[in-house]
Amino acid sequence: MANYKMHLLVCGGTGCRASASDSIGESLKQKLEENNLREEVQVIMTGCFGFCEQGPIVKILPDNTFYTQVKPEDSEEIVQEHVIKGRQVERLLYKDPEKGEPIHDARKMDFYKKQIRIALRNCGFIDPENIDEYIARDGYFALGTVLKDMSREDVISEIKESGLRGRGGGGFPAGLKWDFAYKNESDQKYVVCNADEGDPGAFMDRSILEGDPHAVLEAMAICGYAIGADKGLIYIRAEYPLAIKRLKIAIDQARQYGLLGEGIFSTDFNFDIQLRYGAGAFVCGEETALIHSMEGDRGEPTFKPPFPAESGYLGKPTNVNNVETYANVPVIINKGAGWYSKIGTEKSKGTKVFALAGKVNNVGLIEVPMGTTLREVIFEIGGGIKEGKKFKAVQTGGPSGGCLTEDHLDTPIDFDNLLAAGSIMGSGGMVVMDEDDCMVSVAKFFLEFTVEESCGKCSPCRIGNKRMHELLERITQGKAEKKDLQRLKNMSHVIADTSLCGLGQTAPSPVLSTLQNFWDEYVAHVEDQRCPAGACKELMRYEIIPENCVGCTACARKCPVGAITGERKQVHYIDQEKCIKCGACVEACKFDAVIIK
Repeated sequence: MANYKMHLLVCGGTGCRASASDSIGESLKQKLEENNLREEVQVIMTGCFGFCEQGPIVKILPDNTFYTQVKPEDSEEIVQEHVIKGRQVERLLYKDPEKGEPIHDARKMDFYKKQIRIALRNCGFIDPENIDEYIARDGYFALGTVLKDMSREDVISEIKESGLRGRGGGGFPAGLKWDFAYKNESDQKYVVCNADEGDPGAFMDRSILEGDPHAVLEAMAICGYAIGADKGLIYIRAEYPLAIKRLKIAIDQARQYGLLGEGIFSTDFNFDIQLRYGAGAFVCGEETALIHSMEGDRGEPTFKPPFPAESGYLGKPTNVNNVETYANVPVIINKGAGWYSKIGTEKSKGTKVFALAGKVNNVGLIEVPMGTTLREVIFEIGGGIKEGKKFKAVQTGGPSGGCLTEDHLDTPIDFDNLLAAGSIMGSGGMVVMDEDDCMVSVAKFFLEFTVEESCGKCSPCRIGNKRMHELLERITQGKAEKKDLQRLKNMSHVIADTSLCGLGQTAPSPVLSTLQNFWDEYVAHVEDQRCPAGACKELMRYEIIPENCVGCTACARKCPVGAITGERKQVHYIDQEKCIKCGACVEACKFDAVIIK
């Protein structure tokens, strides 16, 4: 094995690959080859570094230099200046947004300072397609420990004592779930990994599988030993081709090393894993719907009990956890439940991975201790709101979550605090909104998603959410009445109380939270026929300010429907009946005479 003096880590996650990071890796290898450096310098395609806003990223070890927004054509300069001459390429360094000074070490960036990476510990550090690199970072040590030194009861007790709760949305104690599956006797049991990440804008689980697939395989094997299962299944959506590719490679490598299959670590424990593909149905994130889908049936939820721990896949005891939950398990075994439980809050231990998106400067994948406030996440790690605009709301928990306001910014993030504030943790989606976002439209967007994704099995979800969406359509079009707001609220409560599964029960959450926190905005749409954010097209009015209009006729010439009239060098007017609100007049006017009301 070559003894490399330098390593060039190139982000190989889906986001950076979309910006040609594969080409960057190949270009770096070519430049190193041209300079006879391939024996001294290694290029490694890693998983996601997290700082997606600044990708593609190239990190150079051992000096920890962190290059951002790298392009394939930058490879020549990186090799010539940094690798050969030892000089940093300053233009590629991240610049402090306040001081404008370059920062070469990621550990000194606000984006990373408050993060503690446990589930993401290997993402951006190792080649996910090389099992040796995972093993070099204590990989499969936890599996060896449980098989050699711990009873099944000891493992379950350790997970219980750690306080690990399910990261898929429900927050159910993982150790208790394992215990239920362990105590249900059967000739066959299953371990299932839920990798059906369906929230809009969420990419937590995908990034873990792309950057550290062996962590999930190891954890599933540990779970299999603990509950008495010898078969594992990963249910992953087919839209994740890179994650699927790397999982397949990881499974093959683990089998070759004897870490999956028969007689693992020379014990009598057998365990193997297979992949099952989903077609992207959001409802299949619910564990009973997921199980039915894996069995070849329609992905519809069923009433519980019985729970999967009693009767799951093929009617056998089954433990279902999501990707992030499993990713924590090897660390808990290696470092101990006591170490893990010191991180986080009293009832929510450890860290949580979030996909931070929306109107925030530092879009990316972050992992913070439970108890970190929304303010810290949005304004320190996230770098504040884009273009200096005013913060308006943050949606946590995806379509099933609620919209929180400025009053909630100092809320510590954990399962119970977010629930008390009118939202949920969910799987970890976090969408930031600014003053230009209409909260009625936001509620309509998320409800439209859940209407589309409903399996249709129960009437409250199938019919009720559709009726609510129609009401929101009327409100955003200025066609609603004041009594419709009360109808909206009543329907939300009925659907939440009577739907069969979590999708239907939480579908009204965006509506209820926006009604509660942005009531005046709803009233403005209904009573004043006005969208305060200026985002609802049907309620927009394009008007010309007489004192600014010079009669140049530019707006009239650009209007596709002839809605603007006026003589040259005279004030022009917009016929509201003809106006289609296309915005062409605003773009054409050079005198700021056309405004949107």
